[in-house]
Amino acid sequence: MYLTEQHHIPGPIVYGYLRLVKASKARQDALSQALAEYCRQHELLLAGVFTERNPAAGVDRSPAFTGLLDVLAVPGVYGVVLPTFTHLGPRASARQRQRKIAGLGARLLLIRDAARSHRLGEHTACSYGGQLRRHSRELVVASDTET
Repeated sequence: MYLTEQHHIPGPIVYGYLRLVKASKARQDALSQALAEYCRQHELLLAGVFTERNPAAGVDRSPAFTGLLDVLAVPGVYGVVLPTFTHLGPRASARQRQRKIAGLGARLLLIRDAARSHRLGEHTACSYGGQLRRHSRELVVASDTET
């Protein structure tokens, strides 16, 4: 008989999303690494990162966001990880995108910017000091002592 601790069990599958209109390659690399580190710390499996670079891309015209929605619709995908809520775009577009993500049953996880997210009423989990904090009744979150 084997114990589950002896077998690699992958964490929930998530995808990253970056909106980098005027960002350098170094900034993109740093943000991608931040997403990967966040996922590693919280035992999430980062399956890929979608990057939007077109400042005029509307909610339904962005190939990166369309691709993200496609993978979020796949059974077993937990959600999307963002550095901040602003990576979803300008406020009106971001709210539309947030609704589309929620409509698929996916979670929206933010690495930082919890105070702003909370004011906007988003359903998010934000990392502070290595712990995942609860900001929504829809999200079940484990503290470091539980993981």
